[in-house]
Amino acid sequence: MKTIAILGPTASGKTALSIELALKYNAHILSLDSLSIYKEIDIASAKPTPIERQSVHHFGMDVLLPSEHFDVTMFFDLYKEANEASLRDEKNLIIVGGTGFYLKAMMEGLSFKPEISSPIKEQIDQQLLDLEASYALVKEHDNTFARKIASTDRYRIEKWLEIFLTTNEVPSTYLIHAKQEPIIKDVVLFEIDIPKETLAQKIALRSKIMIESGLIDEIFYLEKHYSRAPQCMKAIGIKEVLDYFDGKFKILGLEERITFNTLHLAKRQRTFNASQFPQHIKDDTAHLFCAIETYFKS
Repeated sequence: MKTIAILGPTASGKTALSIELALKYNAHILSLDSLSIYKEIDIASAKPTPIERQSVHHFGMDVLLPSEHFDVTMFFDLYKEANEASLRDEKNLIIVGGTGFYLKAMMEGLSFKPEISSPIKEQIDQQLLDLEASYALVKEHDNTFARKIASTDRYRIEKWLEIFLTTNEVPSTYLIHAKQEPIIKDVVLFEIDIPKETLAQKIALRSKIMIESGLIDEIFYLEKHYSRAPQCMKAIGIKEVLDYFDGKFKILGLEERITFNTLHLAKRQRTFNASQFPQHIKDDTAHLFCAIETYFKS
């Protein structure tokens, strides 16, 4: 059994490539996607069609209702399930998904975060009112961490304060000791490299097709049955339709807004993959297919 992961920005062709490879090289597929994990979110998540999924078993899809919560640890369990099934069925395993953080966490191990009490949360909220002083505190106690973030990075300063004030331990040290063992220890990475102009065209086309395929009706159903409260209702493709319902723009503006936000997501995904993963093969889909073929045959 061999395990590979196919990286790449949204709409770059990961789904089609993974299914073609899975059919040819006897593999299961594990989806690492924060929307495909939900039932009833089909168009907004750009899941493979039921026909495409008939011949290849996909793990990590249609697991939860939109009202149910999940975190990265659920993907740990899904990986274990997919890995065990692949071993049992004598198949390879292809991991696919635009959410690179989940893969990185499984490859490197995830750090346990302490439970934050209400008094500590209140204290942090007060300290963050003066972000400059909060950053100075980080720099005073944990210069290693401070050098890695901007003085205006409210999110990371807040996470630092949560650990420091709860454990009385410097977070740079705490996170090392609190880290779990990696659960994926033997995976080969491949990444789809696609020109920005081509990707922009594919994203625009996908936005158009999603709307023509019934995206508005899908989101209307989701809002009616689950409200706007679940985290998934803030995802790209969903939040824009909700804004459309609120009259913030007309139907042509909806397509443009989904395209615009998806382009920004793709940019963040490219940056994450380039900075957070070890060196790996990166090429267009045709050459990448050949490279993966060579690996499976070796």
